[in-house]
Amino acid sequence: MTMEKSIGHHTFMKSCLANSIEQRFTRVRTPRTNGKAERVIKIIMDMCHKKTMFCSSAHRKTELIGFINYYNGACLHKGVGGLTPEEKLIEYFIPKNCKQRSTF
Repeated sequence: MTMEKSIGHHTFMKSCLANSIEQRFTRVRTPRTNGKAERVIKIIMDMCHKKTMFCSSAHRKTELIGFINYYNGACLHKGVGGLTPEEKLIEYFIPKNCKQRSTF
């Protein structure tokens, strides 16, 4: 069976394949990786879910997308030197000593 046949109609897997992203899973019963996932869930619950009254699943989805955009793009994090996660990724992938090519 080829890779394309095995992923079927899963949009997420098709996107990963199209962008050369390898899907990885956390190890079963591994406290370290499980703790990270649990922390993310706790942050979402504390900062977003418990503070908003949702009138529908669509409303919940819209609010969650907005929160994730805020959390990754505007909220400063001590764990990454007072930057946003987005800024930290840009810093990582485009070092300051590297000249960026113009897209024009």
